[in-house]
Amino acid sequence: MGERTLHAAVPTPDYPESESIMMAPICLVENQEEQLTVNSKALEILDKISQPVVVVAIVGLYRTGKSYLMNRLAGKRNGFPLGSTVQSETKGIWMWCVPHPSKPNHTLVLLDTEGLGDVEKSNPKNDSWIFALAVLLSSSFVYNSMSTINHQALEQLHYVTELAKLIRAKSCPRPDEAEDSSEFASFFPDFIWTVRDFTLELKLDGNPITEDEYLENALKLIPGKTPKIQNSNMPRECIRHFFRKRKCFVFDRPTNDKQYLNHMDEVPEENLERHFLMQSDNFCSYIFTHAKTKTLREGIIVTGKRLGTLVVTYVDAINSGAVPCLENAVTALAQLENPAAVQRAADHYSQQIAQQLRLPTDTLQELLDVHAACEREAIAVFMEHSFKDENHEFQKKLVDTMEKKKGDFVLQNEEASAKYCQAELKRLSEHLTESILRGIFSVPGGHNLYLEEKKQVERDYKLVPRKGVKANEVLQNFLQSQVVVEESILQSDKALTAGEKAIAAERAMKEAAEKEQELLREKQKEQQQMMEAQERSFQEYMAQMEKKLEEERENLLREHERLLKHKLKVQEEMLKEEFQKKSEQLNEEINQLKEKIESTKNEQLRFLKILDMASNIMIVTLPGASKLLGVGTKYLGSRI
Repeated sequence: MGERTLHAAVPTPDYPESESIMMAPICLVENQEEQLTVNSKALEILDKISQPVVVVAIVGLYRTGKSYLMNRLAGKRNGFPLGSTVQSETKGIWMWCVPHPSKPNHTLVLLDTEGLGDVEKSNPKNDSWIFALAVLLSSSFVYNSMSTINHQALEQLHYVTELAKLIRAKSCPRPDEAEDSSEFASFFPDFIWTVRDFTLELKLDGNPITEDEYLENALKLIPGKTPKIQNSNMPRECIRHFFRKRKCFVFDRPTNDKQYLNHMDEVPEENLERHFLMQSDNFCSYIFTHAKTKTLREGIIVTGKRLGTLVVTYVDAINSGAVPCLENAVTALAQLENPAAVQRAADHYSQQIAQQLRLPTDTLQELLDVHAACEREAIAVFMEHSFKDENHEFQKKLVDTMEKKKGDFVLQNEEASAKYCQAELKRLSEHLTESILRGIFSVPGGHNLYLEEKKQVERDYKLVPRKGVKANEVLQNFLQSQVVVEESILQSDKALTAGEKAIAAERAMKEAAEKEQELLREKQKEQQQMMEAQERSFQEYMAQMEKKLEEERENLLREHERLLKHKLKVQEEMLKEEFQKKSEQLNEEINQLKEKIESTKNEQLRFLKILDMASNIMIVTLPGASKLLGVGTKYLGSRI
């Protein structure tokens, strides 16, 4: 056997007060008169934490020193109250949020629970619910006990055997599926057993062993079929089945001075045993380095805000007499998070386009190119922050929102262009207007003078930069406003014969008709550009949806494969310990997992059905739906 494992001991970080999210712990879940309630002030704190969270929960019998370890993790001497009497100091679940010392942009959430087995409790059922909540909320679950891991210690951990009745993975499992608890290992936290006041030698059969080996040896099943042995094996089996990753730390007695033991938060470190301090640092170092970010199934990352929603969902379920269900909690979370994802994406689009767009744009295409770039980023924001949008309800809302915003910018662009062009034409045509009013053109040859000055206005107007999309339309309106004036000047020009006047009038009509055609062609071109922009939007939404579905499929596949690896390991251990029947009982779960893995690997049909549904929603939502039908069919066809 190898030697006892010691992780690189690092000093517990002492956070400057300005960096702490909270100066002291606050009660998260209150346990009063056999009723659990969520503290609204604690929820307000979590609501402001948008970072991913690493959640460490500690449970154990009262008066076993749980709070001391949590204070060390917070980098403080005190905070969580340390009990020095036979009463449990901590009631319910208390929370302390601090910046994570080794994961940038993460928050470390510490949950200290009330002591289990308090003799003053009238209803021990609440202990079971506190235990279940700690498991559901944490990414690292610390079980704290005294002296040694023996038969009595495992009996005191009977709460783990009740989890199958207190937690559900799915809201409506299929009849042909294995027991719901068979999926616990796919979302349960890492399990860490801390043993306090440990006085034994870490040896097995005379050979040195590590703390982890000590734990695994204690979790081996006891041979025999008597009810007493079977009951004794239940906690062992549950820990092995439910928790994929397990770790153990043992701690010497911190001091032999009873007075110091009663006031650990006031004792200078130099008065505590050196080895105990090293073990405490070793534990903290492991947590800071190895405790994972809290995630839900299929890789959904939990932030502080999401953690608050989970707490409320689980406690509401308990108080209603139901069983907390992970699937229901994720659905409830999605109903809150997905509208926020739509808003976040829309805000990102508005912010980016406002920064990048200078109105009026020279062409419609310039605006549509900026729109496409901002839309691409906004869709990515939505895809990153949304989940479980199974009917594409929120994707449809995003499409609606983006189309409306694009339409608003197109109108603003047109208004800005029209206003600018009208002002420029008014400035450029001031001399022409003044000449008309002064009768400058009411002389023989005045028609040619008028035409030349009008052409000069047109030439000068053409040189004006960035007139925008309304440039030709505004010019056409101006020229239309000059028709009556031009006709009057033409007819009063005595230098022209009747034939020349007729030719001039016909030429004016022809030029006007050509400009009308040019304006019509421009509008048709813009309509085509708008259709092409919608097609690009469709392609972008579908491409990002396909990428998200593929990532979800890969996450699910990894989840299944990790669970299969865990069950095969448990089965192998059962065989080694000569528990043939228990090993065989795992075959059904293992076979079902293998089928799920194969099904997930070959999910092409389901994949296409989801894309088809999303495609139909996009086609109906985007303008010009009938023209996009062919695009949708072509896109899906390319994926078969």
